[in-house]
Amino acid sequence: MTRFIILAGISIVLAGTVPRFFQSYHSRLPTKTEAMAVAAPHLQPAGQAPASYLSGRSFAIEAGPSGHFEGRFRINGQTIDGLVDTGATYVAMNASTARRLGVSPAADDYVYSVRTANGTTKAALARLDRIEIGPIRVDDVEAFILDDSAISDTLIGMSFLKKLISYSVRDGRLELRG
Repeated sequence: MTRFIILAGISIVLAGTVPRFFQSYHSRLPTKTEAMAVAAPHLQPAGQAPASYLSGRSFAIEAGPSGHFEGRFRINGQTIDGLVDTGATYVAMNASTARRLGVSPAADDYVYSVRTANGTTKAALARLDRIEIGPIRVDDVEAFILDDSAISDTLIGMSFLKKLISYSVRDGRLELRG
């Protein structure tokens, strides 16, 4: 009986204390507006729309004059100019860029038939160690490597985007959450 009385007393104290603790904790968290007001370094090359840091592991890229979401990304530790392309199944880059990143598929690895804006070509499937956009880092990302004549830009496609918590386009901004 004594144990029951002690447990009942502890339960009553916790019932009064726990809700106040969570209210106090919640009131110290920044609002969404406060979190989005945090500024970050300018990551775009000259002439391109600025990217901006939102908060935590979120990042936004403004659409450039062409309507594309262009920027500077870090792939395998190297800075690469490219664009986010939700219509690309994989991250895609040319063989010269891949070599610079330490990825060199053998000639017989080019077995996948892919359609690009320049027509149909062969591609090799490779894995990138990591891709970083602002504070977001995604490890182990599949990429297609194409011949230099088939693609000039690096495309950050769905093999990267599907590993994020979410991504959305609003008011000319691509918002990424990692």
